[in-house]
Amino acid sequence: MRPETEAELSEVVRDASGPLAIRGGGTRGIGRPVQGELLETGGLAGISLYEPGALTLVAGAGTPLAEIEAALAAERQRLPFEVPDMRGLLGTEGNSTIGGVVAANASGPRRFVAGACRDSLIGLRFVDGAGTVIKNGGRVMKNVTGYDLVKLMAGSWGTLGVLSEVSFKLLPVPESAASLILPVAEAETAVTAMAAAVGSPYEVSGAAWLPGTGVVLRLEGFANSVAYRIGKLTALLAKFGAAEAETGAAAVAARWAAIRDVAAFQDKPGDVWRLSVKPSDAPGIAARLEAEERLLDWAGGLIWALVAPGTDLRNRIGAFNGHATLVRADAETRARIAPFQPEPAPLAALTAGLRQKFDPRGILNPGLMG
Repeated sequence: MRPETEAELSEVVRDASGPLAIRGGGTRGIGRPVQGELLETGGLAGISLYEPGALTLVAGAGTPLAEIEAALAAERQRLPFEVPDMRGLLGTEGNSTIGGVVAANASGPRRFVAGACRDSLIGLRFVDGAGTVIKNGGRVMKNVTGYDLVKLMAGSWGTLGVLSEVSFKLLPVPESAASLILPVAEAETAVTAMAAAVGSPYEVSGAAWLPGTGVVLRLEGFANSVAYRIGKLTALLAKFGAAEAETGAAAVAARWAAIRDVAAFQDKPGDVWRLSVKPSDAPGIAARLEAEERLLDWAGGLIWALVAPGTDLRNRIGAFNGHATLVRADAETRARIAPFQPEPAPLAALTAGLRQKFDPRGILNPGLMG
């Protein structure tokens, strides 16, 4: 099924006699497989409002991400949260949709300074499990009372409702960007170096660690400002080694796209996990992973791990402050190991109550998240 309007989407959901497997572009196949009739959102496409002067965009949930990014690039603007492209890592095809981005709360290396997808989302429309059209938020940022469904829907993976329209605040594209590379071999030293850089007044917009490369820091802004900050950071971090600056626009963009999309793991066998942790905890947790390869992003707040197929990484590392998501594994492993971090009992009860409220029949992506 591929509804072309919100009214058709409402009718499809209302009249559904069984589970629905909701799909945008089909590029983010994370979670347990859903058994149900396929409901595609690609027909709900098109940019309905774009006001560059107001840094605001409204689009149908099925609008291809590439179409939105092209429209923004023409005005030297961008989505603040740097959407990852998971096709190479997951071996999927298709074209990512903006609704799928919201459903996954997909957020890249800029997250620790610009926030996640949900932090740039200012409004949305969706159809709940009863077929009711619900609107929340608007086209401007404002404080309101009541339920913040905008934040709730981002990251709900289509289990609370089917998105039909989303609204975003935008940011200008900086004039210049550069990377600073520090030859740091150990994760603990890398986190210390990244903390020093991020805690400095030099406005770092990306901080990652890749074994074999070292710490990679990104700076963006006016060209003179970027050059000045590169010099200051080089001096500040001199105790960690001789830093190398990378200033070519194409090279900087390619490097951060590779970090964003976890390119280092794309052609390698094994399961892939991502762990969201306190940066200060990252070295200790990374040491317990016994992973074949590890990467750090978000200044240490995000750990990517490549492990042997079938590994229950949560069981291996034990209790920790954060959550671990199984991003890539075969169907048998995803059936045996919960892809999303199991919730504590009080939170699980709250989640169950929300799903009962928004999807009383349990037909929207049932079982995907647990």
